[in-house]
Amino acid sequence: MALNRRIRAHFTRRAHSNIIKIKMHNELIQQYNGYAVHPSSHRLPDGSFSSNLLLERTDSARAEGRYQFYSLDYFTSEEQALQHSTRWARNWVDTRG
Repeated sequence: MALNRRIRAHFTRRAHSNIIKIKMHNELIQQYNGYAVHPSSHRLPDGSFSSNLLLERTDSARAEGRYQFYSLDYFTSEEQALQHSTRWARNWVDTRG
């Protein structure tokens, strides 16, 4: 739990001109160019962390504007996995969104 607080604090301190970050229900929701960005990770049996992502288009119906990505890459820490998910989301939105 303390790690999650540090990650949220880390992301909250980072300044990006076109990213708005909102903290709701003890969860960090990042808004980026019309998408709600939900980075996540899960611990694998070998101790590494899988980088995952949920993107939701803010101006469309829930089902049609929802994209889920699993196991984008693998990392030794949860923080690295979450950071990768966030970077990957920005790149995806910039090139396809």
